[in-house]
Amino acid sequence: MKRIFTILLSALLGSALSAQAASLEVVATTPDLGSIAMSIGGDKVHVTSLARGTEDPHFVDAKPSFARILNKADVLIEGGAELEIGWLPPLVDNARNRKIARGGEGRVDASEGVALLDIPAGKVDRSQGDVHAGGNPHYLLDPDNGKIVAKHLAAHFSKVDPANAAVYSKNLGVFEMALDAKAKEWSGLLQAHQGAKVVTYHKSFEYFAHHFGFVVVGQIESKPGIEPSPTYINSLIPKMKEASVKLVIVEPNRSKKTSEYVATSIGVPVVYLPILVGGNDEATDYIKLIDSNVRSVAKALK
Repeated sequence: MKRIFTILLSALLGSALSAQAASLEVVATTPDLGSIAMSIGGDKVHVTSLARGTEDPHFVDAKPSFARILNKADVLIEGGAELEIGWLPPLVDNARNRKIARGGEGRVDASEGVALLDIPAGKVDRSQGDVHAGGNPHYLLDPDNGKIVAKHLAAHFSKVDPANAAVYSKNLGVFEMALDAKAKEWSGLLQAHQGAKVVTYHKSFEYFAHHFGFVVVGQIESKPGIEPSPTYINSLIPKMKEASVKLVIVEPNRSKKTSEYVATSIGVPVVYLPILVGGNDEATDYIKLIDSNVRSVAKALK
C-alpha cells in the first residue's frame, strides 16, 4: 500500500508540474509585441510573430500558413488601432478558432490603456490617405507605452493561465526594471537635443518624438500612406528649411532616394530607424529596438 501511495503521489506531482510547465501558444501580429510577450511569458509561453521586422505592419504578406498557426493559438495579440485591418481579419476567419475571434478569451488588443495620438476629428475617408480612425498605431516606439502593454499582457496571461500567474508577475517586474534602467540612459543621451525639429517619412515616429522631446514638423509623404510627387517634395523643402529642421527620420523600407534628396536639400542628416523588432541587426528585442533608435538619433544630431 505504501508503494502504491508513493507511485500515485509521484504521478500527481508529475501531472501538476507538467501542467505548470505547459506552454501557452501565443501569436503576435508584430515582432515588437512578440518580444514583450516573450519577456512576460518566459518559458511558459511559445510565441510566434506573423510580421517580419523589415515589413510595413500595415501591409503584411498574409500567408495561408498563418491561418494554420492561428488555429492552434491560445492567445492572439494585435496592435489594434486598425494597424492590421488590411490583412488580419481574413486570417482569423480562416483559422476557425473561437478563442482568438473578436471578443474571445484569447484575443488581446494591445492598444487598450494607451493614450493614442492623432485621433482624427470628424469623418474619415480614403481621400485623406491611410488615416486610422482610432488613432496612430505606432505607440510602442514610446517606451512608456511598452510598459503599459507589458502590464496588459501579464494580466491577460494570468487570466488564461492562472497556474503561472506568479511567474508572469515576476517577469513583468524584471522587464519594468530593465526598461527603467535604460530610460535614464536614454534621457542622458538625448537631453541636449530637447525641442529639436525633425521631419519623418510616415507618421511612424510621433510617439518616439513625443516621449523624447522632439518636434515633428511634417512628413515626406503627401498624405499618410501616399507616396509624394516631385511637386510636393519641392514645395516641402523650403518649408523645412524655414522651420530649421535638424534631422530627417525614415523607416528602412522607405525610399532612400527620396529621403536622401530631401535631407540633402535641407542640409541635415538622414537616419534610418526601424519601427519593429528585427528591423535592423541591433534591434533584436523590444528594449534593444528603442536603444538602437535612441543611439542612432543621438549620433546623428551630435
